[in-house]
Amino acid sequence: MQISKNLEENITALESLFTDCTDFVKRKFPVGRDNPVWVYCAYFDAMTDRMAVELTVIAPLLRLGAARSLRPRYENAYEIFRDFGIDTADFNEVDDWQLMMYFIMAGESVFFIDGFDKALVIASRAFPNRGIQSVDTEVVIHGSREAFSEVIRFNTALVRRRIRDPRLKVKQSRLGKRSETDIALVYLDDLVRPEVLKEVERRLARIKVDAVLDSGYVEQYIEDNWRSPFPQVQMTERPDKAAASILEGRIVIMVDNSPFVLIVPVTLNAFFQASEDYYDRWQIASFVRVIRYVAAFFAVGLPGLYLSAAVFHPAMLPMLSVLRMAEARAPVPFPAVAEILVMDIAFELLREAGIRLPRAAGGALGIVGGLIIGQAAVEAGLVSPIVVIVVALAGVSNFAIPHVSLVAGFRLAKYFVLLLSAAFGLLGFLAGMLILLIHLASLKSFGIPYLFPFTSAELNDYSDTKDSIFRFPLFAYKKRPFYANPKNVNRSE
Repeated sequence: MQISKNLEENITALESLFTDCTDFVKRKFPVGRDNPVWVYCAYFDAMTDRMAVELTVIAPLLRLGAARSLRPRYENAYEIFRDFGIDTADFNEVDDWQLMMYFIMAGESVFFIDGFDKALVIASRAFPNRGIQSVDTEVVIHGSREAFSEVIRFNTALVRRRIRDPRLKVKQSRLGKRSETDIALVYLDDLVRPEVLKEVERRLARIKVDAVLDSGYVEQYIEDNWRSPFPQVQMTERPDKAAASILEGRIVIMVDNSPFVLIVPVTLNAFFQASEDYYDRWQIASFVRVIRYVAAFFAVGLPGLYLSAAVFHPAMLPMLSVLRMAEARAPVPFPAVAEILVMDIAFELLREAGIRLPRAAGGALGIVGGLIIGQAAVEAGLVSPIVVIVVALAGVSNFAIPHVSLVAGFRLAKYFVLLLSAAFGLLGFLAGMLILLIHLASLKSFGIPYLFPFTSAELNDYSDTKDSIFRFPLFAYKKRPFYANPKNVNRSE
């Protein structure tokens, strides 16, 4: 549908769409002294910078009308208004009604001029926002404290401030038939793999849904295997993490209204890397990486391994340990697997309650609740002390992993390994871990093997192994990771 030359038709059509919308602001005013040209302005309150509209458009237009004789015929009034009556460089001309509606719903102000079938869209967005806050989910001791916000333009600026390269591209589009949510692909044109970029664009174009309210919507639509509990898209709220990923040849997907951006492709190894790993010395960074991988094993396998050893294969343990465990379990009326499940569910309840409560109260609940419930359960003979230790250690190990989305997968995998261990002992534990490993090996993220560089490392001359379990010194990174375009792999000389 085209914008009409008749101003009254445009006003009637627009105001009929926004009936009963008290936040819809409009004004019709004349420009010129004799036989004035009528102009109609429309925007949404609190989504538009009112002062910017009045100072950069309305006031200049009124001054222009007072200073110029625009009649008798006004054949070029539109061009005069556009060229001399707007004190801003950031505006668009649109003649399509649907595109004009998108702009006004996105927070821009729109000006119609009587007798012309175009509208001037003035960039005047002023959304309510939190500004640039500190990081909540990926806290570091050494490194930037800035976090992404819910405004997509703030987020692109945070990345551009870190990568001042003209080859950094920000390709914007919209998702959601009703929400018309802005979404941006951010990447370096010479580093990204063309086939990965094309596949990302294809999957995004395939999304046909009413609304996209958060980046989590997009993640679930574009991941390779929706049945897997393990994330195949990396999520971060750290601009430095996003910038580092772009420099590796990966693509960052920003979604308006979400403080978390998506990074593709991703491997399991990337979830164990934190931003501060590259800001600290390589020795301590390597030590912490090893701790994280050990923590991942404990988070998934420790309850099942304890159950296998204590119930099915006590001969694996020293005799003194077996006697003490038997003594501790003597007053417990439940089987060992029930003990673990009860304590683990109690730990999960405390975890969820602590997240939902205010920060100060949540921390107190986790500590006090854990101590009280654990001690009371032991004294009541419901669980043995060793089970409390095992469950607590497995739960704490989850917090050593930098990325929350991977932790969620480990929390579910833990129950799978535990149930197999309860049924078949050590054989079930080994089978569960093997099935888990096979599943991880079968996953891909936009064509990249999920277990790279632990598998297929030769594809990049084993260069990626320098940034896996151990973090080599920065000067050892001569080549970019496997994500990058093969035509531009050298990162240092």
